[in-house]
Amino acid sequence: MDKIQFSKRLAALRISRNVSGRKMSQFLGKSDSYINNIENCVSMPTMEQFFAICEYFGITESEFFDTDNTDPVRTRALLEATKGMSVEQLEHLTAIARDMKK
Repeated sequence: MDKIQFSKRLAALRISRNVSGRKMSQFLGKSDSYINNIENCVSMPTMEQFFAICEYFGITESEFFDTDNTDPVRTRALLEATKGMSVEQLEHLTAIARDMKK
């Protein structure tokens, strides 16, 4: 993932949570423009700051880089909800999900 992709992913996750860049920057203990600067490719976070961003969103580092997963927290919750389901139930749920994607 390059700098532009990183900034787009950060913006998408932030927008999906309906939080301003300013509010997120303040939560992370940074200047009001911190997240805006990352999203505009002016700067990049350190590894420590990246971990804090993932923690803010409640996602793992690998979930951050999984750009096909538009909402990692809800995806994880759905996966957790499927634990203990029978094979037949899982097949039905899979069919429903595939149908919804059409």
